[in-house]
This record gives sequence, C-alpha cells and structure tokens, in this order.
Amino acid sequence: MADLIVIAFDSETEAEGAYDKVQELQGDLIVQLAGLALVTVDADGKTHVKNPGAAGNIGLGAAGGALFGTLIGILFFVPFFGLVFGGLLGALFAGIDKTGLNSEFRSQVKDAVSAGKSAVVVYATKLTEDKFAQALAPFGGTVIKTSLSDEDEKTLIHDLSQQPTA
Repeated sequence: MADLIVIAFDSETEAEGAYDKVQELQGDLIVQLAGLALVTVDADGKTHVKNPGAAGNIGLGAAGGALFGTLIGILFFVPFFGLVFGGLLGALFAGIDKTGLNSEFRSQVKDAVSAGKSAVVVYATKLTEDKFAQALAPFGGTVIKTSLSDEDEKTLIHDLSQQPTA
C-alpha cells in the first residue's frame, strides 16, 4: 500500500523547505519515495511542478513514473510526463473514483492549493509516520492524505499502459 500525501502551504518558502526536508528524510530512511513533487500555483492560477528527477525517485520504474505523473496531473490539472491527457482522463476517472483518489479527495486538494499557494506531494511506499510528522511540523501546512492499495496501483498502471503517450 502506498500513501499519497499532499501538504498545502500558504507560502512557497514553507513548501520549498518541506520539499527539501522530505528528500533528506528519504536519505535517513524515514520515508521511501515512489514520487515527490513541489507544486506552486502563481497569482494568475498557473501551476508549476518541480520534482527531484530520477535520483529522487529511487526504484520508480517507467510505469510507476507515469502513474505518479498522472496523479499530479489529475490533482492539479497539469499535463505531466508527456501523457496525452484528453483521452487519458476520461479512461482513468472511472477507475480512480473507486480508489482513495475519489472526487472528495481531489476537491480537498483543489481547495487547499489555489492561486498563490504551494504544496508538496509525497507518494510514499514506506513511511515512519511519527518521525515524518515530527520532522515536517516546523513548516506547518495542511495535510491531505489518502492511500492506494497494491491492487489500485496495479489497476491504474495497467490502465496507463493501455493509453497512448506523446
């Protein structure tokens, strides 16, 4: 089972500090990442995504990378990792709504990460929750969390493998 954690911040500075801390926590084996992104929404509502690249996504294969990219895109409506979103979104939403990424979760993320705000998106396969929470507490933020079962992940990766890429 993997946890998808979105931590929303009022300032980009807080989000960047938390983003850097999560990378440090991975090195300390407090979190095992399957994906990590810093998402900022500027004053005009335009979304920007930064991720640490392959080094930050240890163990993330092509299908897993496409899954994380799709999750970011679905949560923030950002075309990501070269996926063709038009047909992809329609095909995936039916399956996604049966997982922890249901419309209620997506709505909470959308409300928390609006114009002028930022978020750190953590996709963790293993997490020492108490140490993780303690390390990120100084940054504040609003935590929105859900889980994807192994079966949910396999289904979504299978669905992605059936979709065309750009």
